[in-house]
This record gives sequence, structure tokens and C-alpha cells, in this order.
Amino acid sequence: MEQNEITEVLNRPYSKELLARDITRLAYVAQDGTPRSVPMAFTWNGAEIVMCTAKNMPKLRSLRANPAVAMTIDTESHPPKILLLRGRAELDVVDGIPQEYLTMNGSYEMTPEQRVEWEREVRSLYDGMVRIVVTPTWAKLIDFEETLPSAVEELARQRAERG
Repeated sequence: MEQNEITEVLNRPYSKELLARDITRLAYVAQDGTPRSVPMAFTWNGAEIVMCTAKNMPKLRSLRANPAVAMTIDTESHPPKILLLRGRAELDVVDGIPQEYLTMNGSYEMTPEQRVEWEREVRSLYDGMVRIVVTPTWAKLIDFEETLPSAVEELARQRAERG
């Protein structure tokens, strides 16, 4: 997929709404060769999906061995809005707590007092984290208004041909 095609998909209004959400499902191949899909908090910085995790998470060994990933960001309402992304995970080990981690977890409902306590706990638990950064190399928006899953598009085309 060409970069201008990816940009066009990501600039659609529904894509922008989905990229403003707080949870993606990250899919990757584990060390044992089996697929994994895990929910992860994320933030979109306009060019990259950024997720943060503990330095000792098993998924990091898998991502170092095979950085190819897929992500799904979707809604729970009908008709669903679904943003599918693919890319390569780049791992960035950082000291302390990345600002993205604090930002991406800022949408949870907390009182100001709870927020202070949560951040204190986070800072006492982690001496550093790993930023998982994914630049999309492929993107598809399924909104069931203008875009459908490719198999459904094919069925609709076949129905139209039958008349």
C-alpha cells in the first residue's frame, strides 16, 4: 500500500475518531509460533501508534524476533466502525515513565486525587518502560456505510452482476 493511500484512510473522519480511542488490539506472533492478540492502551501522535509496556513483558522477545504486527481499533455499537492497521513494531527502551503512557491512561475516569495516587503508584513500580512504536504500512477502514469487508464487497459485486 502506498503512503498516500494510507494517509487518505487515516484522514477519514471515522479513522480520526478511532485513532482518538484508548484501546487497540495488538496482534503478533509469539515465540512458540502461535498468534497472540492483546488489548493495549495506545496514543496516536499523527504518524505513529505508541504503546508502552513493562521492560519484562514476554511479548517484547516476540516483537524483537518478528516485528510484524497488526492492530484493530473498533467500536462497540452497531454498525461497528473498524480500523485495521499493519506495520512493524520498533522498540524503544526508556528510563522512567514515557509521557505517552501518562497521556494514554488519562482517559480513564478518575478523580484528581485518584489520578495523583495512580501516577505515584506507576512511578514507584516502573524504573523504565518500553515504547512500542508502529508506523502504519497498511490501513483499512470498515464503516459499513462507504466501506465493507473485502469479502462482503465481492458478494455485493456478484449480486449486482446477477442482476
